[in-house]
Amino acid sequence: MQEAQQAATLALAYAGAGLGLGLAVVGAGLGIGKLAAGVADGVARQPAAAAQISGATNLPLFLLEGVAILAEVFCLMIVLK
Repeated sequence: MQEAQQAATLALAYAGAGLGLGLAVVGAGLGIGKLAAGVADGVARQPAAAAQISGATNLPLFLLEGVAILAEVFCLMIVLK
């Protein structure tokens, strides 16, 4: 009985890690897509400011990538504990 509960708990941990990783990656992908669309729109409206616009988007882009990477690491920690 104890082993069955541990197996069920482990299965739920794997399912939660998989679901969490999927949601984090999808969320980061949507955020990066919206950011890229905004940059493309801004550059299309003001081509002279393309360098400033693309320079200002680097920090949010890196932060979104960092969130996705951290989510992957945390899910791997759950699975490989």
